[in-house]
Formats: sequence, structure tokens, C-alpha cells
Amino acid sequence: MSEDLSTHDDSAGEASMNRERELATAFVGLADTYAPDFDPLRLFDRLVHACRSLLDVDAAAVMIADARGTLKTMAATEDGAAFIELMQMQTGYGPCMDCYRTGEGRGVPDITLEASRWPQLNAAMDDAGYRSLHTVPVRFHDRVLGALTLLSADTGELPPGGPHLAQALADSAALGLMHWSADPRGDDVVTRVQSAIAAKTVLEIAKGMLAAHTGLPVNAAGRLLAGYADRHRVSLAATAQALVDRDMELAEVCERTVRT
Repeated sequence: MSEDLSTHDDSAGEASMNRERELATAFVGLADTYAPDFDPLRLFDRLVHACRSLLDVDAAAVMIADARGTLKTMAATEDGAAFIELMQMQTGYGPCMDCYRTGEGRGVPDITLEASRWPQLNAAMDDAGYRSLHTVPVRFHDRVLGALTLLSADTGELPPGGPHLAQALADSAALGLMHWSADPRGDDVVTRVQSAIAAKTVLEIAKGMLAAHTGLPVNAAGRLLAGYADRHRVSLAATAQALVDRDMELAEVCERTVRT
């Protein structure tokens, strides 16, 4: 009996240590703004993947508001057509926009119960295979920059402490963004946010160019480009910009990817 208890205690202790390591890795990744490959695209990608891993959700996405107050998806753990459509639907409608406008987190533990309020969102979530949605603001001090969305295939609330952890991760990402700027002439919040959105726009153009060059679907071309940046420890935003500016050949991404 005592041996069983000891084994249980060891397992629980190991799980706790693993959890602490995962938390530490996530926060260090969001704060490592001096890494040579750091850019807002990588920052937000780390945010959504950390949330999916640490919060026991099936998908995550982060959206940032442009100068007109329209939410733009900066990173997501999924790239399927149904998921992309679900995110596009929330650019000016639904709990994500409510979260951005009010600066307060929103929980929708069962979207079917909100069908009369958000019929299109209910249908889109059903098509994408999700039943619950939770969102927290992405904020820098008292300024709301956007919203972090967490989706689950099952109904229910986030695990205990989940909303607080999601908020802490989102706040850390916002702080990391404020330590980055593609434009040395401006270091205010608006400049950094708009520079991040511009970098995302350039990435989408580069993905389209690479898709046309390779014959791959756009989402696969995006993974090819991200894989190249990861392996070579270079900025994804800078790589995308070089492709769009024709300072880098599209074939170079493909050839070096094959050789490595």
C-alpha cells in the first residue's frame, strides 16, 4: 500500500514539474524579444500553441485590431478552410469582438445555447467541429489590442485557473510586441500594432507566391515557409518580406528545405 502511494506521489510530482517547465518555457518564449529570429509572427504563433498545450483546448487563435477597429487574425493553431472561415466571421461580430470592445473576457461553454444570438457563429463552429469558445483580451496595460480565442470540441468551461493563465499569456505577448518594432521612427503602441499587421499581410502575400511557385495549397506553402525560417533561425517576417521584395528567390526556400 505504501509503495503504491509512493508511486502515486512520484507520478504527481513529476507531472507537476513537467507542468512548471512547460509554463516557464511558454513565458520565456513570449519574452525572448532579443532572439535574432524574433518577430510578431513568431510571437503570436508561440502564444496560440502555448495556449493549446497548457489550457487543454483544441484550437487557439489571436486577433489584433487594425486602425479601423477590425480584428485581424495574426496566428492560429489550425489552417483548415472551415477554421479560417470561422475566424473571418469574428472580425466584427461575436464574442471576440465583444471582448475587444469591452476589454473583458467572454466564455461560451455551449455555443448551441447562443444560436438565437449568434446563428451564423453557431453554424460556423458546428462546421469547424467546435462546441465551446472562450476569449480574453490581448492588452498592453489598460489598452486593448485584440482578443485571444480558445476553442474546444466539447462543451464546458476552461479548467480551473484557465482564464487567468490565458490572460497572463496574452498580456505577456502584448508586452513582447511592445519590445519589437519594424519601424525605428516610431515606438508607440499604434506603430507597433500596425507594423505587426503589415508583417502578417506580407506573410500572406509570400505564402500565395510560394503556393503558385510550388503548386502547393496556401496553407501547405505557409508551413513550408515557416519551416524554412525555423530551421535557419531567421525572422519569418523578414523572410516573407524578402520574398515579396524579390530580394530572395522562391526556389531558395524550396531547395534549402529539401537539402536540410
